[in-house]
Amino acid sequence: MNAVSAPRALPGFAFAALFATTLATGTGNMGLISVMPAAGRVLGISDYLIASIFSLSALMWAITSPLWAARSDRKGRKQHILIGVGGFIVSMLGCGMVVLAGLQGLTAAFATFVGFLLVRSTYGMFGSASAAAAQAYVAERTEGQQRVRAIAGLGGALSLGTILGPAVAPFLILPYLGLSGPMFVFALAGVAIFIAVAIGLPSDRSRGESVATVGSSGGWAIWSNRAVRPYLIYGLAMSCAQAGNTYTLGFLVIDRMGLPPAEAQSAIGIVMVAGAVAGLIAQWGLVGLCGMMPRTLLLWGSLLAFLGNVLIIVLPGFTMLAGSFALLSFGYGLARPGYTAGASLAVGESGQGGVAGAVSAIAGASIVAVPTLAVGLYEWQPALPFLAFGAVMCGLLAMSAFHPGLSGKRTEAAIVSCER
Repeated sequence: MNAVSAPRALPGFAFAALFATTLATGTGNMGLISVMPAAGRVLGISDYLIASIFSLSALMWAITSPLWAARSDRKGRKQHILIGVGGFIVSMLGCGMVVLAGLQGLTAAFATFVGFLLVRSTYGMFGSASAAAAQAYVAERTEGQQRVRAIAGLGGALSLGTILGPAVAPFLILPYLGLSGPMFVFALAGVAIFIAVAIGLPSDRSRGESVATVGSSGGWAIWSNRAVRPYLIYGLAMSCAQAGNTYTLGFLVIDRMGLPPAEAQSAIGIVMVAGAVAGLIAQWGLVGLCGMMPRTLLLWGSLLAFLGNVLIIVLPGFTMLAGSFALLSFGYGLARPGYTAGASLAVGESGQGGVAGAVSAIAGASIVAVPTLAVGLYEWQPALPFLAFGAVMCGLLAMSAFHPGLSGKRTEAAIVSCER
């Protein structure tokens, strides 16, 4: 094997460009999710079909992500970051045009749905190019604690985007453009980010054999590792529950408020922001300050997410809905780093690539079918999805408490070893 050269420096503006890329895509996607329930109701598209739009995009993401990642190993990271941002721009611009045509009565409801479905899928096909490339770009230029802080910073950008998207979307519902307004504004922001990345991000080359070697540890083989598998199972089930809650929320707010869809947009944004802030506090605040072990995070995360789902059902009113959603989001904010860190600490250095690949696959797989299923249950009976996902989190609570693979002994030993 060829020797791996020392990591190159990561200039401050280069990291700022990558941070802005992640922030923009997170803001745009969550803003779109917050707007689409209202847009679907206005356009006469069923809630079930609206959810399926995002499912197809997620499926395309899951299929193309490994292909783009392998290509970026050979061709370099920067061009793939640009491809991903370009996919974001085309997707947002196209979605805005399709929705605007529907709002102006130029297309029928079903034609609008088909157009939105196809255009949105371009984000899954091309937007996925930037995710792995951005993280790899950072990793190749940092080491040790600098790498940890840089990658955590990118994760923070995505979390911040989940707050900003729903918060700013109601203010982007502009005259004439209506509910398509946020999509055009997000596309314009994407153009600015594309220019910043093209100018400010230094060009790179692939890392050659070292990258390929790391990539070879990926795939589905990691699921056969008995030390890791319980954490991955937990993560998949938890991510599915969180996706179901998130994609059902907009419809629940509209119905509980009893307002026309467009007028309920501000209320949807408030609840989504409350949940995002709670999750951010859990991840950046409690986890960082208290140094909780993975098993403790899994236990408390499961319990709080379970209680949040139950309270959404039993407590009436908008304020109680916002508080309950914040509670379950706080629980998910604890559980996500719990299963991720637990899986990583359960293997040695040679297994880190496989664990990272599995965690990334879980993120995509959780929104392929679950949102459509959740909204279908909601249309049948509004309480059903929250009962179902509450039961999932209750099962994960029991798993966290009693499964021997989640005992925490190995991960705690690894943490102590690292601190020494």
